[in-house]
Amino acid sequence: MTDDDTPWEPPLAGTEAEHVVGALERLRATFRWKADDLDAAGLRVRVGASQLSLGGLLKHLAFVEEQAFITKLSGTRLGAPWNAVDWAAEPDWEFTSAAEDEPAALYVLWDGAVERSRERLTAALADGGLDQLIHLSTPDGHRASLRRLVFDLVEEYGRHTGHADLLREAVDGRVGEDPPPGWRARSAS
Repeated sequence: MTDDDTPWEPPLAGTEAEHVVGALERLRATFRWKADDLDAAGLRVRVGASQLSLGGLLKHLAFVEEQAFITKLSGTRLGAPWNAVDWAAEPDWEFTSAAEDEPAALYVLWDGAVERSRERLTAALADGGLDQLIHLSTPDGHRASLRRLVFDLVEEYGRHTGHADLLREAVDGRVGEDPPPGWRARSAS
């Protein structure tokens, strides 16, 4: 097996930044694999009383990516579609509105957000590493580090990749910890 077969694998021995980013990339790949190649019905499947769906998770994690690497990193306001939402009136908008979105639009939204996040994270790491302080701060002005931002995203993906695991199994029985060697997204933009 080569690195080309499993590009999401973190390094066996690398720097702290390589390991943190590698863990995030592995979770992104696993989440994308769990959500991959589904039609609208598959993206809308829910389990039990939960309102979560794979389509909702795709849209939510696209929002989380943009919020992390635009607003929290640099303080810049989000653009479309996020800036048109009345979040106070619809706090779960990304989850609920996904049921109305075409599958291709959801995949493009998530894939694009992740690609932009990768570019912004790479630039930030080159510009100051994980120790640098970012825009995000507590109410009393203590600013977070880039390390904290990336770890928060790893935690977010860990939680939602677990959800995606259960949802995908309910759709068609797909199970597994990581994508199989050689996997590539079929529904990518």
